[in-house]
Amino acid sequence: MEPIKPMLWTTLKDYSVKDLTSDLISGVIVAVIALPLSIALALASGVGPEEGLYTAIIAGFLISAFGGSKVQIAGPTAAFATIVAGIVANSGMEGLMIATIMAGLLLILMGVLRLGKLIRFIPSTITIGFTTGIAVTILVGQLKDFFGLTYPAGTVTIETVDKVQAVVKNFGTLNPAALGVGVLSLAILILWPKVSKKIPASLIAVLVGALLVKLAHLPVNTIGDLYTVSSKLPTLHIHSISFGMIRAMFPNAVTIAILAAIESLLSCVVADGMTGDKHRPDTELIAQGIGNIGSALFGGIPATGAIARTAANINNGGKSPVAGMVHSIVLLLVLVLLMPYASFIPMPVIAAVLFIVAYNMCQWRPFVSMVKTAPKSDIIVLIITFVLTVVFDLVVAIAVGLGLACLLFMKRMSEETDIRKWEDAPEDEESGLRRILPQVSIYEIEGPLFFGSVEKLSQITAKEKTKALVLRMRSVTALDATALASLEKLYDRCIAQGTKVVFSHVNPQPMKVMEHSRFTEKVGREYFCSHIDEAIEMAEAIAME
Repeated sequence: MEPIKPMLWTTLKDYSVKDLTSDLISGVIVAVIALPLSIALALASGVGPEEGLYTAIIAGFLISAFGGSKVQIAGPTAAFATIVAGIVANSGMEGLMIATIMAGLLLILMGVLRLGKLIRFIPSTITIGFTTGIAVTILVGQLKDFFGLTYPAGTVTIETVDKVQAVVKNFGTLNPAALGVGVLSLAILILWPKVSKKIPASLIAVLVGALLVKLAHLPVNTIGDLYTVSSKLPTLHIHSISFGMIRAMFPNAVTIAILAAIESLLSCVVADGMTGDKHRPDTELIAQGIGNIGSALFGGIPATGAIARTAANINNGGKSPVAGMVHSIVLLLVLVLLMPYASFIPMPVIAAVLFIVAYNMCQWRPFVSMVKTAPKSDIIVLIITFVLTVVFDLVVAIAVGLGLACLLFMKRMSEETDIRKWEDAPEDEESGLRRILPQVSIYEIEGPLFFGSVEKLSQITAKEKTKALVLRMRSVTALDATALASLEKLYDRCIAQGTKVVFSHVNPQPMKVMEHSRFTEKVGREYFCSHIDEAIEMAEAIAME
């Protein structure tokens, strides 16, 4: 079992000046990339621009310091934008703080219980469904700023459906200047990487957009027009906490914790593939919990490992968690020295940046491929999760998606369970018998026996003349308590009519369940045979008595 130990402690044992130089360079470059993204994602989450930097600074530093990956870069990500915006709109920053702290505690608990490897059991249909849904909600949420629309006072735009209706109703207020800045920014974001990959396209778009609006005096909203921009350091925020608020925020906390776990561990897996290293999933979960608690206490929003920023760290030579810590320190300096200039960033530029973020995260290719090739049950889960994410929210989407996926999985597994009666034993059967005595009944059970398939045990019957019933279980790989209870009722019925029950080839897991419940003692261990030949011989001996 791998240790719960921060990767920083391991890497510093053989740390060199060369590694430090690489980490410093990479940390600065990643900070430049993270700056516009942190501001844009904060605005998409319904909070101010500085909250995005607080998150990248506090959570980014803590997760790098205590994390289980050498190269993970953490901060605000698009996955949280819609759920954070919903919490802030309905419960304010107080509700967001409580939900994020509870999510952090859940993440720490998941790490302590060593649940890091269990995240892989969440179906890809759900992760692709809600990821694509989040991308759509982000895109819809930025249409207003991209087109420079003006909404009447009192317009409600909390849900995605409300936002679509507001865009349609008020499209006549389109601002050509805002649209022009947005289109120019989008073009820069798409074309600049073909010119240079050293300087982030988002930074170029921000600089060009801000200069254009300022110098040309264009009537375009900027961050400073809509938000109060502050360069003050993050301070400890402790709001009043009530049991009612904790209970109300718990579903949101679970959703944040699940999202943080999925996205951070997925980012770690991607990083492992790029570096050849191996992350510590349980350590990473604990670090994510610490980072989110720290972010919430200092006025930030939920954070997780960011795949794009992590990949940028690797590509620019990041060697250890020091690079992630440097990235946070650089952002802290930017906050103190340059934050007032963020007020000049035009809102259409922010919208364009988020359009690219939404496109990069939408996974439309896997979505379309799954719709074309996956079984119908998986397509149903995918579509329902996607629709619920867009129409309602992630809490509903994940809860319904997981529930539906589990039900469909159980249905699929129950269909794999089959019970077949042996009428005769053919010559090529391993038992070598030509026919079965009329006083002996043999049934072969194939597939898992669990609560979803127990009704199939009703197919097993013992006639009055039957003296021995053989149950061949070599293909039964799993047995749960409900199936065992049904099996015990079958056994009791057989004994009541004078029929002995003989078990053949019971696999380790079912045998362990039977032993734990003392069913083996009730039946008698001598009636458990390791091979069908042995079981048939015992049944024939019973029949001849």
